Amino acid sequence: MANTNREQLSFLDRYLTLWIFLAMAFGVLLGSIFEELPVAIDALSIGTTNIPIAIGLILMMYPPLARVRYDELPRVFEDRRVLAISLIQNWIIGPVLMFALAVLFLSDKPEYMTGLILIGLARCIAMVIVWNQLAKGDNQYVAALVAFNSIFQILFFSVYAWFFLAILPPLFGLEGSVIDVSFVTIAEAVLLYLGIPFAAGFLTRRVLAKAKGDEWYETRFLPKIAPITLVALLFTIVAMFSLKGSEIVTIPGDVIRIAIPLTIYFVVQFLISFWMGKLIAADYPRTTAIAFTAAGNNFELAIAVAIAAFGLASPVAFAAVIGPLVEVPVLILLVSVAFRLGRRWFPATVPTDN
Repeated sequence: MANTNREQLSFLDRYLTLWIFLAMAFGVLLGSIFEELPVAIDALSIGTTNIPIAIGLILMMYPPLARVRYDELPRVFEDRRVLAISLIQNWIIGPVLMFALAVLFLSDKPEYMTGLILIGLARCIAMVIVWNQLAKGDNQYVAALVAFNSIFQILFFSVYAWFFLAILPPLFGLEGSVIDVSFVTIAEAVLLYLGIPFAAGFLTRRVLAKAKGDEWYETRFLPKIAPITLVALLFTIVAMFSLKGSEIVTIPGDVIRIAIPLTIYFVVQFLISFWMGKLIAADYPRTTAIAFTAAGNNFELAIAVAIAAFGLASPVAFAAVIGPLVEVPVLILLVSVAFRLGRRWFPATVPTDN
C-alpha cells in the first residue's frame, strides 16, 4: 500500500505544473461564468478570513509539518550562518527590492504600488513549506526558518509598514499611505495559517510515532497523508482564482502590470538566496529551504491587512490578491530551477527530482 501511495505522489509531483495551470484556468472560468460563485465563496468569511481558503491552506501545510522531526529543530538554530542569510534576505533585501520594483513599475498607480509593498513586507509562513517539500529541501530547516520569520513578523510588521508606506514614498516624491495594522491582526494570521498546522503536525508525530513506532510512522502513515498537500493546494488555487476571475478577465492590463514586478521579485529573491547558500558552502537541502523561504510571501497577511486598512473592493486589495496568483506558478517553476542549480552547485547533496 505504501508503494502505491509513493507512486501516486510521484505522478502528481511529475505533472504538478500542469495541474496548477489547469486549476488556475478552471478557477478563472468558474468565476467568470458563475458570477454568483465569488460572492458565495466570499460570504463564507469571518472578518478578513475566508473559511474555504483557510481550510485549504491548513490542510495543505499539515503533511509537510507532520514530516518534520521536531526534536532536531534546536540543531537548526545553531547554524547562525543560515539564520543570518534568512534574516538579511527576508527583512532587508526582500522589502527593499519589492519597494524598488513597486516604485519603478507602478509609481503612477499609487494604490497598486501600496499593495505590492505590502506583499513584500509579509514574509512567507505558508506555501513555502510545500514548495520546499517538492524541491526536496530540508524540512527541519524550513520549519525553523518559518517559525523564525513568524516571530519577527509579529514583532516588526507594523513598524515596517509605517516605514515603507508612510516614510519612504514621500522621499521619492510619491504619495505616502498611513495604515494602522494592529498586533492582533498579525498574530491572528500567523496563528491561523501557521500555528494550527504546526500544532497538528507536532502532535501527530509525537502521539503516533510513540504509539506505533518511527518505522510505521515514516513508511506507512506519512505516505498515506502526503497526497493531501497537493489536493488541498489545487483546491486553494481554484478558490483563489474563482474569487477574482471576472476582474482578471475584465482588466488584464492591470493584472499584467502588477504581475511583471512580482515575477521579477520572486525570481531575483530565489536566485540571490541560492547564490548566498553557495557562498557559505551550505548543502542543497539547506540552501533550498533558504531560497524558498526568501522568495515566497505571506499573502494571507498581505490580503488581510489590505482589506482591513483599505477595504475589500480597493485597488490595494486587488493588487494584494494578484500576489499569490503570480507566486503559485512562478514558484512551482522555480522547483525545477532548484534541482538544476542544485546539480550544478551542490552535486554531492542534491536528490533526484523524480
